[in-house]
Amino acid sequence: MPNPLAATAAAVLLFVTYMPGQHRHTVPRRALWHLGQPGHAARGMVTMDDLARDYVRLVLSLGVHDPDAVDAYYGPAALQEQARAAATPLPDLARDAARLASELADLRVPGGDLDGRRLRMLRVQVRALITRIAMRQGRLLPFDDESAAIYDVVAPTHDAAHFEGLLHALATVLPGSGPVPARYESFRAGFVIPPARVDSVFRAAIEACRARTRAHVELPPGERFTLEYVKDKPWSGYNWYQGDYRSVIQVNTALPIFIDRALDLACHEGYPGHHVYNVLIEQQLVRERGWIEWSVYPLFSPQSLIAEGTANFGIAVAFPDAERLTFERDELFPRAGLDPALAARYQDVQRLAARLSYAGNEAARRYLDGTVSADDAVAWLERFALMSHDRAVQRVRFFDRYRSYVINYNLGEDLVEAFVERQGGTDANPSRRWDVFLDLLRVPRLPSELAAPAP
Repeated sequence: MPNPLAATAAAVLLFVTYMPGQHRHTVPRRALWHLGQPGHAARGMVTMDDLARDYVRLVLSLGVHDPDAVDAYYGPAALQEQARAAATPLPDLARDAARLASELADLRVPGGDLDGRRLRMLRVQVRALITRIAMRQGRLLPFDDESAAIYDVVAPTHDAAHFEGLLHALATVLPGSGPVPARYESFRAGFVIPPARVDSVFRAAIEACRARTRAHVELPPGERFTLEYVKDKPWSGYNWYQGDYRSVIQVNTALPIFIDRALDLACHEGYPGHHVYNVLIEQQLVRERGWIEWSVYPLFSPQSLIAEGTANFGIAVAFPDAERLTFERDELFPRAGLDPALAARYQDVQRLAARLSYAGNEAARRYLDGTVSADDAVAWLERFALMSHDRAVQRVRFFDRYRSYVINYNLGEDLVEAFVERQGGTDANPSRRWDVFLDLLRVPRLPSELAAPAP
């Protein structure tokens, strides 16, 4: 019998295959019958702006069925109201998305300018949308096929021996003897921010991240965010972008918060991470260029790898290692009531532990592909990702909900870092590093472009 998963993957790729032909800025209208009243003629010639509006309608319509599909939306309220009122069935959305992909494949613009980038991004965003619609209908792909179809890249595979070697290196800097995960957990226990001090530490970290970011980019007047503390979530922090240059940033306090997470989350969720990324998109792509497709942020899309990758790498851009150590030792450790003399050692341990981040990808791949159980995935995370039992259970909850999204953090960071360095943004040239990094936030690029050597 044919493999239905392979057939689904092939169909997804077929919808967005590039077909050589003459450049065309308009294409014949193939009516999208299930979208309700379109904002342009149902038949005739349509432009990329028309197709972009159809894309927004489809993403919003998927959001009616999938509560995680739309991470942010600040476009015309009427489009969201229409999507909710229509409640278009998933099979109809799948057909409409396929038609849209076909029209985008026919559309041509000059390949070297921003319009060319816009079209390439929109084609792959639609491929991701088609995949997510199929998933909501129960048609799941293997982990790597899913990440290729949605996030435009595949994470490397590592076996247990790879992580055993990394654990051995970490063992040389940890106190005590015995299994490395237990020694690491014991060591880290001395670096938890007391609950009563969490807000003070986080606000100091946020202000420092904001000041360093604003020294390199002019943000629009009125940009701001609200900080909230929550519990019982499968993530440690989240940025909910509201539009109008505003965000709500939530920090999950259900589990202990270690001192390094203050600067990590302040940069990642705020400056120069998700908040700045969304602000620049709204300012420069939506308001200045009128690209309506960027007014909706579909979580399960290649946009997320760029967003998470830049948010993670943005930590090192804002705070290179030596500067981070100085700031944490002199500012955050005292605010948390921790001994500043231990800051350097803690940073050394965390740097080695970070090399184990791909263990989480392996746990997700094996668990979601059905080769290990949830309990086995928890055990893997405890051993190779150095997670406590409760944190490992929380992470498996994340796999259940967000699936291959996990690759966006570490693979995304690695791809962004390699891209920035190929453009000259090295440690030795921090100004150039900021310039290339900020360019990634403002100019549409596909994850697969980051993976390719610079021309």
